Amino acid sequence: MAKITKEAALRYHSQGKPGKIEVVPTKPYRTQTDLSLAYSPGVAEPCLEIEKNPQDAYKYTAKGNLVAVISNGTAVLGLGDIGAMAGKPVMEGKGLLFKIYGGIDVFDIEVNEKDPEKFIEAVKAIAPTFGGINLEDIKAPECFEIERRLKEELDIPVMHDDQHGTAIISSAGLLNALQVAGKKIEEVKIVVNGAGAAAISCTKLYEALGASHENIIMLDSKGVITSDREGLNETKRYFATERRNISTLEDAIKGADMFLGLSKGNVLTQDMIRSMADSPIVFALANPVPETTYDAAKEAGVAVAGTGRSDRPNQVNNVTVFPGVFRGAIDVRARAITEDMKVAAVWAIVDLIDEKDLREDYVVPDAFDPRVAPAVAAAVAKVAIEKGLARKIVDPEEVKANTLKRVGR
Repeated sequence: MAKITKEAALRYHSQGKPGKIEVVPTKPYRTQTDLSLAYSPGVAEPCLEIEKNPQDAYKYTAKGNLVAVISNGTAVLGLGDIGAMAGKPVMEGKGLLFKIYGGIDVFDIEVNEKDPEKFIEAVKAIAPTFGGINLEDIKAPECFEIERRLKEELDIPVMHDDQHGTAIISSAGLLNALQVAGKKIEEVKIVVNGAGAAAISCTKLYEALGASHENIIMLDSKGVITSDREGLNETKRYFATERRNISTLEDAIKGADMFLGLSKGNVLTQDMIRSMADSPIVFALANPVPETTYDAAKEAGVAVAGTGRSDRPNQVNNVTVFPGVFRGAIDVRARAITEDMKVAAVWAIVDLIDEKDLREDYVVPDAFDPRVAPAVAAAVAKVAIEKGLARKIVDPEEVKANTLKRVGR
């Protein structure tokens, strides 16, 4: 991969028409008749139909293929709280990814509001426009309550992708890596370095897939999270350990089977890796600098290594997840995105790599693999239908085929 310079990045975003996305008309507009149908007086007719039956918005407007990417800019990439406007390039980029990987249209919305209650009210007020809500780059712990409330109070799919997209792809990678390493998820000891939104969601999904709560140690910036620490929030308290003989990453990593890093760069040394159990798994996902490099991890003897980087094998990146999750959810007009849908998405990704093709440098599909979004979309749609959350019944195989057509591959 070519080195990305500051100059190249700024030129990419500013050249030609500034930004990365635009709105394109989908109906004829060349004649007076066209315009009279598009706007006044013709536009009144679909308005009246939607007034009688709000679900007709899916029939007469772009609602059914439109997702809002909404952020307040409090946790942008690894840059932190840089503000709503400064986060806009990221939200536009997310819109681009939704379009090319899922065929989904996006309005990016930057809300200049840090108060969770006011942010929730703002999102609820604009929700009728959209078929789904993708929350983005909102800091923990506020993001947990914001997502929980919006899922409860809206009847369209809502997902905080920083949490769940990362959780789904890392879970798929872990299940495949365990096969390579010859280990069982019920038995492995897991160390999670980081206690933000993504780390919490990843670890909860690992548990849903069979990982033992007692075998998980989580650390934050202060070290190992123990149950006797004062001032723990609810999410950290859930993962607090009763053990008192460990306090640092160096302590916690000894004998561990798997390391998940969602923290900061260069904190996992080769000596720490060598102290892990035989055939360990290391997912170092800090961005842009991982906790350890892929090459350093392999040199230290890991069975499987993965990072968020595209220039090394096993890129554990949520770009392979969120387009398919939303594609499946909005195609059947699901009322929500549930834990069952996330688990189904995990297994859909796992199953894309045949057991005979599985190897230490190939435990997750490539980000450009055209099978990923269609497979995830079909899995999500299937669960939505089975659980009675779909307003529209569509054969999951049809969802898969249509997704492949939409992304133009």
